[in-house]
Amino acid sequence: MQAPSNKNLTHMANVANIKTWLFVPATRIDRVSKAFASSADAVIVDLEDAVALEDKAQARKALQGYYDSADYQPVWVRINQASSIDFAKDITACEQMPNLAGIILPKAEQATDIEYIHHLTGLSVIALIENAIGLHRVDAMAKASGLLAFSYGFLDLCNDLGAQVGTPAADIVANQIRYQLILTSKINQLLPPIDTVYPDFNDAKGLGARVQLWSQMGMSGMLCIHPKQVAVVQNALKPTAAEIEFARRVVEEYERSGQAVFKVDGEMVDAPVIQRCMRLLSTNT
Repeated sequence: MQAPSNKNLTHMANVANIKTWLFVPATRIDRVSKAFASSADAVIVDLEDAVALEDKAQARKALQGYYDSADYQPVWVRINQASSIDFAKDITACEQMPNLAGIILPKAEQATDIEYIHHLTGLSVIALIENAIGLHRVDAMAKASGLLAFSYGFLDLCNDLGAQVGTPAADIVANQIRYQLILTSKINQLLPPIDTVYPDFNDAKGLGARVQLWSQMGMSGMLCIHPKQVAVVQNALKPTAAEIEFARRVVEEYERSGQAVFKVDGEMVDAPVIQRCMRLLSTNT
């Protein structure tokens, strides 16, 4: 695996700040501006699942038309899977668009597909793991040139693995997938993985709980399917006033005393706690 260049490191740092990734069907390209207006950190124009087979060509034209406009904003594009008849057409279309933010590869299964996309377009790739083969090969794919991060499609994975969605058993499977992607990403110097969609966009409470789960595990952001989910995710990621106050007191005591180990509010504080508090304050001031 090659060490990231300075340019790639800068790009990774910028993408690391993306918490909300909002999908927009390419057949409704008029919704892109509304998606950005929702305060989503990144917008993904979807050429895959949200577009019927007979509408694929028109969807590509709509995306090209968006990029031909004077006021476009860079978007990510979810292309069709590598084994599809539209894969090569999607790549050709992406090559012709200036300043695309990057490519989302669905149903990723092998490193060569990721490298092929990166070689032709020069763009970073996020690989969606959506079947057992892809999950089995994440270690190999993690070494592919151009790969930025992993995400996953849990409903597709459940169908392939035979897990029953909405059960405690499925929750166990989901957390195992998260852990595997987090560990593989860390070892291979990728960005932390992006969590899958939350299908019920009217369930703000459930979505908030999901955000707490993946953020506490160390994932970087979440795929969203509706603009109303964006604010819920962003609010759920905000630290509480009590957490910020505790972090402030820890850092103040560390800077005052110079001690590596001390107590704050009866809680033992050492180097990992100090680092966590400094990071919290640096991103919330």
